[in-house]
Amino acid sequence: MQDINDSDIKHLPTKRGYKLAYQHYGGKPSIDDGVGIVFLHGHGSDMKGSKAEALMQWAVSKDIEFTRFDLFGHGRTGGDILSATIGQWIEDSCDILDMVTTRKQILVGSSLGGWIMLLLCAHRPQRIASLIGIAAAPDFTKRLIWDILDTEQQNTFRKTGLLAVPNPYSDSDVVYPYTLIQEAEKHLVLQNPIDFKGPVVLHHGLCDAEVPWQTSIDIAHRLKSENVKIHLDKTATHRYSQTEHIDAIIGSLNTLISGTD
Repeated sequence: MQDINDSDIKHLPTKRGYKLAYQHYGGKPSIDDGVGIVFLHGHGSDMKGSKAEALMQWAVSKDIEFTRFDLFGHGRTGGDILSATIGQWIEDSCDILDMVTTRKQILVGSSLGGWIMLLLCAHRPQRIASLIGIAAAPDFTKRLIWDILDTEQQNTFRKTGLLAVPNPYSDSDVVYPYTLIQEAEKHLVLQNPIDFKGPVVLHHGLCDAEVPWQTSIDIAHRLKSENVKIHLDKTATHRYSQTEHIDAIIGSLNTLISGTD
């Protein structure tokens, strides 16, 4: 079994003028090619978060292909997050699927990564075997930012171009640019059916104060798949990163990889 450490981080050039930092473990060769796993991190997080670390260690121990990477504006990819857009992050993710992975993939999307995961169902449907959402946050720019502002706050946001929101994990506010809200309108997924018919597991904590757990119910209703399971944890917060939560995600991966229900 191969060890994975920071020296294994590589950089994938993009047509957008920057390089995506990523780690990739090739896994064990399989007669039927098997499946791989791609981890999609959340907004303001990166590929070295605790969930990504634990899942990669597990995948390597099982000789399963695993890929994680930093979206533009995050982690070792770097760049100005205030200039980033949902469309740009879709392109980042497509580049990783196209040029790094070699098999059909189980997409594991955390928060923002859960939105990107659902968008990839339209952009790379042939590359996706199944989905695992972790406090998935599709359409958060509209549902959780824009729609909760009153008219005066919306007008101020348009005028200043920036909105500062308290960060529950840091003393520094999270700053969202108005350009992100505008561009994201083209990528909303909860207004129409989501054309994916494979297996899906959606994990969400009932104590999630950032993305309401009902979001996972909405996702399930929108997915065309008839094989959608929702795992609600009464004590879990948005981070969903305690040992029992990671064990639950690994349990879902085991089930999807083995093809059992």
